[in-house]
Amino acid sequence: MTRRVLGVALLIAIACLFKMFDALLLSLPIQHGAVGNPIFAFLMEGLAFLILLSIYAEKKKHKTGRQAVLGGMSALLAVNLFPLVKFATGIPACVYPGTTTPLSLYYAPIAVIFSCVTVPLGFWAAAKIMTLETKLEEANRIKKLRLIASPATLLLCLVIITLIRLI
Repeated sequence: MTRRVLGVALLIAIACLFKMFDALLLSLPIQHGAVGNPIFAFLMEGLAFLILLSIYAEKKKHKTGRQAVLGGMSALLAVNLFPLVKFATGIPACVYPGTTTPLSLYYAPIAVIFSCVTVPLGFWAAAKIMTLETKLEEANRIKKLRLIASPATLLLCLVIITLIRLI
């Protein structure tokens, strides 16, 4: 598994674990629509992104416009896969009132636009973080920080979720 695939898979796993933790705080079963459906959506978006990332030419991944297209296409693929949630969770996708159109398809333009903006921002942020990490590594200051930064961030996020639910 490449670093890129592992990074996306880890991101999806963490998002799913956060949703399960939220369900635990709300005393909801995992099969509940408010839990299972978002987890399915996270998985479909990650799968769509990885599929498109694997077929996208390496040289095209570094251009902002191409990154926006990659984000938009992955969102479009994910919203078209989301109506299959019924087969995964047993709970059908919500539909727009008075129609049989799933909400994921009804609001697809919003998802596509949002992904067209956030995917290039994610690539930009990742490049900046990698540059900072390289500078810190050269200064030999990151060894201990590397061991505690990710777990500390995860713990901080769980505390924030808990505080939000307590309010």
